[in-house]
Amino acid sequence: MKFIKQLLIYIFVCATLTGFAQTEPQSDKTSSQNADTCVHISEIVVTGLTGNIQNRYSPIPVNVISSEAIQTLSYTNIIDAIAKYPGISQITTGGGISKPVIRGMGYNRVLVVNDGIRQEGQQWGDEHGVEVDGESVGSVEVIKGPASLMYGSDAMAGVIILHDAPILSEGKMKLDLLGGYQSNANLWNYSLDFAGNQKGFVWDARWSQKHAGEYSNKINGKVFNSQFGEQGFKGMLGVNKNWGHSYLKFSYYHLKPGIVEGEEQEEENAEEPEAPFQHIHHYKVVSENLFLLDKGLIRALVSYQQNRRQEYEEPEECGLDFQLHSVNYDVRYVTPNWSGWVSNFGINGMWQESINRGTEFLIPAYGLFDIGAFATTSKSFFNKLHISGGLRFDTRMLHSYALVYDGVNRFADFSRVFPGLSGSVGLSYEVLPNMDVRVNVARGFRAPNVSELGSNGEHEGTLRYEIGNQHLKSENSWQFDVGLDFVSKIVSARLSLFASLIGHYIFLEKTGATVEEMPVYQYQQGDARLLGGEATVVLHLIHHLHFENSFSYVNAQQLHQTPDSRYLPFTPAPRWLSTLHYDIPLNSRVVRNLYVEAQVDCNLTQNNVRIANDTETKTPSYTLLNASAGVDFHVKGRRVLSLHLTAQNILNRAYQSHLSRLKEVGIYDMGRNFGVKVLMPLAFSTK
Repeated sequence: MKFIKQLLIYIFVCATLTGFAQTEPQSDKTSSQNADTCVHISEIVVTGLTGNIQNRYSPIPVNVISSEAIQTLSYTNIIDAIAKYPGISQITTGGGISKPVIRGMGYNRVLVVNDGIRQEGQQWGDEHGVEVDGESVGSVEVIKGPASLMYGSDAMAGVIILHDAPILSEGKMKLDLLGGYQSNANLWNYSLDFAGNQKGFVWDARWSQKHAGEYSNKINGKVFNSQFGEQGFKGMLGVNKNWGHSYLKFSYYHLKPGIVEGEEQEEENAEEPEAPFQHIHHYKVVSENLFLLDKGLIRALVSYQQNRRQEYEEPEECGLDFQLHSVNYDVRYVTPNWSGWVSNFGINGMWQESINRGTEFLIPAYGLFDIGAFATTSKSFFNKLHISGGLRFDTRMLHSYALVYDGVNRFADFSRVFPGLSGSVGLSYEVLPNMDVRVNVARGFRAPNVSELGSNGEHEGTLRYEIGNQHLKSENSWQFDVGLDFVSKIVSARLSLFASLIGHYIFLEKTGATVEEMPVYQYQQGDARLLGGEATVVLHLIHHLHFENSFSYVNAQQLHQTPDSRYLPFTPAPRWLSTLHYDIPLNSRVVRNLYVEAQVDCNLTQNNVRIANDTETKTPSYTLLNASAGVDFHVKGRRVLSLHLTAQNILNRAYQSHLSRLKEVGIYDMGRNFGVKVLMPLAFSTK
């Protein structure tokens, strides 16, 4: 009852504040697309479920974020760009590192797919982000709920698919210049992209660079050692023929972030992070091939990734040093339409080898191999009922290598095998021409990672000593999803509810002990239950004016526990987001797509925390006021410049996100921040 009362108060406050902001409405070509997602939902094709399927017919909720929408945002990384969508959150470490969270679950329970294959780094770590240049992402597809059918272990919470920009049509070339600046941390970035398609030969090459100083807020002032620098290169060469296509993709990503430990600023602000800091390098090569057959098609991918993560406690002294080699493979056959049934059959998996090259150790060196086979199918009946589902079986084999260092047994030699069965069945039914109902039941699977099984050491980036548990079992989940979509000329609405029961849920618990003044955490296991959902209502008040409201809520508990150990850590607080945006109609050949937007971001109090051994503390509520505007300039009918302005936390509110890792050392989130982004697209045609 207390929660409902608090929720009603916040809804009233948000609505009132948004009413005051009506002089700064919004929307552009991209904002309108965002607002009208429900209206145009049947036109969007999603790929991460059982193959290509219209979003309207998907039995589980999928968010599709267009490239135009991403271009309007000011963000520090690609996860930061999508974290305001319903059901999506981020665990942050300062301004430069974000880990995705879907419906209260993150880390190895969220799978990131980039270039068609799973992105493999050190995603088990709290301060380990996603090693992808955000400017290279064309669009984003977010699947909520167990998606193990197509991807195997680690997709228990969902999948974030980072799509490339579409291949240009024959005879086209383009050169894109992008630049951006954010005031709070003196962040600047630029990106240069050159792509083309000439007689079936296609290419795309991009270079990006970013640098940010220390961010600030009115409580801590400049946050010491929160600087970061980033560089990224991505290239693609390939051919498009009548038999299909073959692409070779390659990329390099480098991030140098400082490690924030809550210390006071002692000297003038440095341009580069001081020790402790990290160097993260990620290299990737992908061969993507598609072969069109008389009956169906074959898709084959193989990739190699190398991830190198180094932590420096002194400028020239590397402590932790992980080097991870990964080979991923994926081969699948898509059938033609057989009496209305469209099916996928495939095999995919991964080989990994991890090496410790440093003088300090946290996880053991290990070897891993997994393989999974799957089959999915879908069919429509009477153009009203759409059924989809499938089965998958996985086997993951892991061997951890022993290590004796300075006469101390740091890691034991052990091997584990984790079989897993996944499956789902769901339907979408058109109750009325403007109303659809969705129902889905899914079983997910996740094998424990090497950090959970074998870690034993001081983790400098998280200020704690971590101990693994070799006896952990695989997590398995049953999740039930139900949804309702409604579309009219005035109202577009989507309601998505879920209930998930996870057996052998793995979590990191504070023990109360210390090692060299560092708190000791150990991995434990138990059954968990998650309930929640998202609701989105878009009011199309008048032509060009849209008022969008979304609410997200997750209640995550461990079963059979005492009250102080009941709630799972790092569960996002309830969140209400209200956005009023307006397309300003212009009859101009030069100025087009002018929009303005006002947004109120209300985060409610998070009282559902794990109190045992001071694992977490409660987080008070806070409300942020944001605004943005944008415009395109055209010459002779061609867009030559796009300008986007943003203002975040306009009132300079001092706040701490419940999912901020710096909250426990007394660091607040970023204060007022103004941003500008400029895009200059230059297109050419040889026809």
